[in-house]
Amino acid sequence: MQQLKYFLLATVFLLCSLTAKASSDDTKAAVLAKQNACLGCHAVDKKIVGPSFQAVAKKYAYDSGSTEFLKNKIWKGGSGSWGVVPMPANAKLGDADVSLLVSWILRGAPSAN
Repeated sequence: MQQLKYFLLATVFLLCSLTAKASSDDTKAAVLAKQNACLGCHAVDKKIVGPSFQAVAKKYAYDSGSTEFLKNKIWKGGSGSWGVVPMPANAKLGDADVSLLVSWILRGAPSAN
């Protein structure tokens, strides 16, 4: 019984830690998106110039190559995925920042509002 109690406490602690990390990462990603002008063309839930982050998440939800594809799209820019309007390159962003942004976008950009 004592072992079950410790297991449950450890599980609750782990879940709280993961939730706090996800929230922190979401906040960092939202700040990165704002600082790098992503929010000038994209919104969480509606099309502006480019697709909403939720639309991107939905389109690539079951695509195993989506992370690398989107990282390259952010770094190199381009057009054709969502129409003719080109997305500018963001080559100055490092791998860690782009990875954080892509992970956040693929989850529908939570906590960005």
